[in-house]
Amino acid sequence: MPPEGFAVCASRIRYSLGKGSVRLPNLLKHQRLRLTGSTRALLADLTGATKQDILDLARTHSVRFLRLMFTDILGVNKNVEIPASQFVKALDGDIMFDGSSIEGFVRIEESDMLLSPDLATFKIFPGGDEHNRVARLICDITTPEGASFDGDPRAALKRQVARASKAGYTMNAGMEAEFFMFRLGPDGSPSTTTHDAGSYFDLTPMDLGEDARRAIVDVLEQMGFEIEAAHHEVAHGQHEIDFRYADALTTADNLATFRFVVRNVAQQFGLHASFMPKPIFGQNGSGMHTHQSLFRGGKNAFFDPKGDFQLSAVANHYIGGLLTHARGMSAITNPLVNSYKRLVPGYEAPVNVAWSMRNRSPLIRVPARRGTGTRVELRSPDPSANPYLALAVMLAAGLDGVETEASSREPVNENIWEMSHREKRRLRIDDLPHDLNEACDELEKSDVIQAALGKHITMQFLAAKRQEWSDYISQVSQWELDHYLAKY
Repeated sequence: MPPEGFAVCASRIRYSLGKGSVRLPNLLKHQRLRLTGSTRALLADLTGATKQDILDLARTHSVRFLRLMFTDILGVNKNVEIPASQFVKALDGDIMFDGSSIEGFVRIEESDMLLSPDLATFKIFPGGDEHNRVARLICDITTPEGASFDGDPRAALKRQVARASKAGYTMNAGMEAEFFMFRLGPDGSPSTTTHDAGSYFDLTPMDLGEDARRAIVDVLEQMGFEIEAAHHEVAHGQHEIDFRYADALTTADNLATFRFVVRNVAQQFGLHASFMPKPIFGQNGSGMHTHQSLFRGGKNAFFDPKGDFQLSAVANHYIGGLLTHARGMSAITNPLVNSYKRLVPGYEAPVNVAWSMRNRSPLIRVPARRGTGTRVELRSPDPSANPYLALAVMLAAGLDGVETEASSREPVNENIWEMSHREKRRLRIDDLPHDLNEACDELEKSDVIQAALGKHITMQFLAAKRQEWSDYISQVSQWELDHYLAKY
């Protein structure tokens, strides 16, 4: 029996809402279309949708405004919001914006850029006036001539996805983005005063963010996310919400949406949600552990029941690629000055380039699950990273390992944090970069990572990060005043 509210015909799917209805004859891969919850949010697989399908859905569900969303090179969410009168123009890819105003895009003399929406990403935001709903589409960036823009982070990931596809692989990925929720200061600006003193897996009353976290989960589910778990993390005021893995591009889109929803809902509770990697000295920082695997012909290419640890040669070479290029891609996966204050010993964040089956001190962990669930977990990325660029360089590193048959070396199952320097050298365990400047140096040395990003993104990213480092080292910090002002 189809769900209540559906009228199913052989050649189309019709959904009625009040006096309106919508026919979707073109959604050949349609999986679900339904309204859920008190806010009646639309959930649909719109693979294969046409412009007319989107217009029909928008009209039927009283969408008044449409957000055309994208990210800049640094991973900051951007959008152009348009009224219903401009929907046709938007779906034709004719909405133009000034690219010179966006970080790392183009110079003033070549500023015009176009937003080309991916129709499959159409979502209606829950809540608000049911007669004036807001929806969104995630967009690719194109030039006025219709070519893909070299500085578009989403396009960089799509290039690596195409490269994997040409080799017969599909990348599946899942990102675990941790975040903090802080109280607002007296003037309404964000503070670092946490809203609770809870720790890992704590319950109310220690976990005072429970209501906000549940509200975030509710909104995400109404937008089509499959939430697997939500809980308090180790540090005070720190949280994690895990959603189901997907193909690489969908996962990056989901992460960008996730960050928007988390911050928006937290604000409704009078809190500020931050994805800053290490906002509080002396407590754990926020990571974005990234689980990844390659599938081929519908089967997990990382699984081999006869291989060592039941890992295939593809898995071992992929791990080898991640290890080989770990230092070169750190500037992308850990892009802030603050990122390297998380990557220090003693706070569960990895600092060593090694892999393991049994412990969490190395850079890469292989979870115990096998079969379809065989995967590797890269533990260094943090949630300030641009999700499109981060997945692009991870996939590029892994594919390079597969193509060059890179060695993964032996797993290191001892606690690396307790090893001597000599023991780490014997096992060929290198360190991740110690700061953003060193990470930029490593990126400049890596042809593989630069090729994955493309010349434009590489140059603009490095220029921005070198300036960020220069600004940082010229500042006089409170630590310096505390230690030097009275003494010297």
